[in-house]
Amino acid sequence: MLRRRALLLSLPLLAALPACGREQTVTVFAAASLQDALNEVGGAYTRQTGQPVRFSYAASSAIARQIEQGAPADLFVSADRDWMDYAAERRLIQPASRRDLLANRLVLIAPAGSEAQIAIGPGMPLAPALGDGRLAMAAPDVPAGRYGRAALTSLGVWESVEARVAPAESVRAALQFVARGEAPLGVVYETDAKADRRVRIVGAFPAESHPPIVYPAALTGRGAGNRAAGRFLAYLSGPEASAIFRRHGFSVTPPR
Repeated sequence: MLRRRALLLSLPLLAALPACGREQTVTVFAAASLQDALNEVGGAYTRQTGQPVRFSYAASSAIARQIEQGAPADLFVSADRDWMDYAAERRLIQPASRRDLLANRLVLIAPAGSEAQIAIGPGMPLAPALGDGRLAMAAPDVPAGRYGRAALTSLGVWESVEARVAPAESVRAALQFVARGEAPLGVVYETDAKADRRVRIVGAFPAESHPPIVYPAALTGRGAGNRAAGRFLAYLSGPEASAIFRRHGFSVTPPR
C-alpha cells in the first residue's frame, strides 16, 4: 500500500519534468523561399514516421535574430551562409550538425502578362525597362537582397536603379509585389518564380555575378536535446527529401 501511494504521489512530478529522451514535435525555422518545398517534405516525413513537424518561415535575418532572442526553434535553415555564421558566432547552433543542403539561382521576373524583354548582362538597360515603376527586391539585410545587389553591382547597373528599389521584408514579399502588378520587375530566386504562375522569368543572372546561393541547416541549442530534430535534419539530406527539393527547382548539395 505504501509503495502504491508513493507511486501515485510521484506521477504529477514526472509529468512536470522536461521531456528528456521522449519524442517531441520538431520546430523548424526556415527561410521564406523554402516554404513550398519544406511543407511538402514535412508532410512526407510525418506520413512516413508519424512525427509532427512545425514550420515558421521568414527572412533568414529575422529568423537568426528571433533565435537569438529565445525563439523555440529546434532547427534553423538559412538562405545564406552569413546568417548561419551569425548564429554560430553567438553559439546558437550545434556546429557539428551544420551542413549545406541546397543551392538556388537568382532571376529577374515580370508579371505574367508583361512583354518586357531584357538580356541580362553587363550594362543591361534595367532602369529604362522599369518605366515609371520600381524594382522589387528583398531588403539589404535579407540574403536575396544581398545577392541581388551583388549581381546588379557586378553587372554595372546598381547605381542606375538603387533609388528605384521597392524593398521587401523577404524574397516572397518581393515576389508578391510583381505578382500583384505593383512592380514591373523584380529580383527573386528561381524557385520562387516557378512557384507562382502570376509571374514569368525574364532571365537568370550569371552565377559568377553574385556569391553562391547556398542553404545551410543546423540544429539549434534547443534542438540538440530533441532526438527527433536530429532525425529530421538527416531526412532533409536523404533521397526522398532530395527528390522533393529537386521537383521544386532546387539543386541538392551532396552530403559530406
